[in-house]
Amino acid sequence: MITQSQETRSLAATKADGSGEIAYVAMKVGGQIFGLPINDVHEVFSVTRITPVPLAPPMVTGLINLRGRVVTAICLRTLLGLDETPGRQDRMAVGLESGGELFALLVDSVGDVMRFHASTLEPCPVHIGGVWRSVSHGVHRLETGILVILDLKRALGTMQRAA
Repeated sequence: MITQSQETRSLAATKADGSGEIAYVAMKVGGQIFGLPINDVHEVFSVTRITPVPLAPPMVTGLINLRGRVVTAICLRTLLGLDETPGRQDRMAVGLESGGELFALLVDSVGDVMRFHASTLEPCPVHIGGVWRSVSHGVHRLETGILVILDLKRALGTMQRAA
């Protein structure tokens, strides 16, 4: 039987380059720093206009026109069960592609690229539960907290199950 720790380290090792280092795009939502493997990120951009989609799941904020392509906007705050910041107009988005579809993951802010050795990826701490645990596959320790590593396939799967 494979433990979660072994599974997490195995996932990290498969995404690492030859040096064993993994690069993540850091983003902040509700005061927590999250990371997406840089290979999953197509671009980072500012969102100015979102067209609502009637009857869409709550985490689907709407559709964005990105250089002539229709992109589904997903609010990471809503997906994680956090309250929306009222009156917030300035949003950052992380452009992703999965299964041939484009997505914009709406976040509070986007930071730098952070690099960690694959061996430092740890399982989620016990205090991270529910949806947060289901959409992540581990954490890296920071001086002032943790970097929660999002698993894109799990996060999008959560969205589809909610539909």
